[in-house]
Amino acid sequence: MHSPHSLIRLRSLALCLAVLGGAFTSALSAAPKAHPDTTGWQPLFAADFSDAVTKPGDWTVENGMLVAKNHETLWTKKSYANFILDLEFKVAKESNSGVFLRSGDTKSVLAALEIQVHENQDSAHYGMVGAIYNAQPPAKPMAKPVGEWNRFTITCQDSRVSLVFNGEEVWNVDLNNWQEPKKNPDGTPNKFAKALKDFSRNGPLGLQGLHGKAQAPVWYRNIRIKELK
Repeated sequence: MHSPHSLIRLRSLALCLAVLGGAFTSALSAAPKAHPDTTGWQPLFAADFSDAVTKPGDWTVENGMLVAKNHETLWTKKSYANFILDLEFKVAKESNSGVFLRSGDTKSVLAALEIQVHENQDSAHYGMVGAIYNAQPPAKPMAKPVGEWNRFTITCQDSRVSLVFNGEEVWNVDLNNWQEPKKNPDGTPNKFAKALKDFSRNGPLGLQGLHGKAQAPVWYRNIRIKELK
């Protein structure tokens, strides 16, 4: 038989585990499994780019769409830590762009997670549309054909990052699982000199400009953000 004191200790331990389990579940539940209603959310960029780091002519607003005019990334002036970012994008044939998250150095494309935005969904495993560049592929191809609008809902909550892509969650990962530089959890190599677990958890967000030989256009719209605690 357990003594009264040992029973009290066991009950206290069970209560602590329940609280911790609830907190963990709460953190996971911050990531939506479907695209949310973004009514009341803040636009990521103002129409006059007053809250962006950009030079005149790099990006324009055309019929409510953000359009890149060259290879320069459009960065937020503000840094973001925990948030849900919702946006739509449309590509042309041979488009190549991306969404940068919580950059630790806006001068280096490898200092931030990049969610791939381009035309070819049959590219290499870690380069598919909706992949974390060089680190995490989507569970399956979800991109719509050239000229049609796609939707991303990206959630960053401390070390956890997830993506709902055209109505389905295609990955939900813990960056702490990337323990070593230049290596993914499954043992495949990547290009990152710093392990993803050590990447910045607070930084500017960005939309990559025109990349690739074709310099094909890409369009973004309805870019809204909700900050989380």
